Amino acid sequence: MRIETFGKDVEVTPALKEYVETKLQRLGKHFDQHCEVRVTLSLQKNEHHVDASANLPGQTLHAEAGGQTMYAAIDLLADKLDRLVIKYKEKHLPHASHALRDNG
Repeated sequence: MRIETFGKDVEVTPALKEYVETKLQRLGKHFDQHCEVRVTLSLQKNEHHVDASANLPGQTLHAEAGGQTMYAAIDLLADKLDRLVIKYKEKHLPHASHALRDNG
C-alpha cells in the first residue's frame, strides 16, 4: 500500500506524515492487491482539513474530514475511509460477506 501525503498551505512535517501513514495502514489489511492513497492536508478558515482519495481495484473512494487539530482530522478521516472500504468490499465481494454470515 502506498500513501502519499501533501500539504496545501501547510507544511507536512515528518511527524504528520508518519501519523497519516500509521493511521491509514489499517486500510491495507482489507486488500491483497496494491492500493494507493493520496492525502492532502490543509487549513480552511480556522479548521484543519484532511482530504483523501484511495485508488482501489475498479474504483476510487474519496473522504474528507475536519477538526480542531490536524491529528483529530486525520483520526476522523481514517475512520471514514475504513468504513468506505468495508462498504466497498461488501458491495464488490458479496461471497466474502455471505461466508461470514453463514459461519456465524
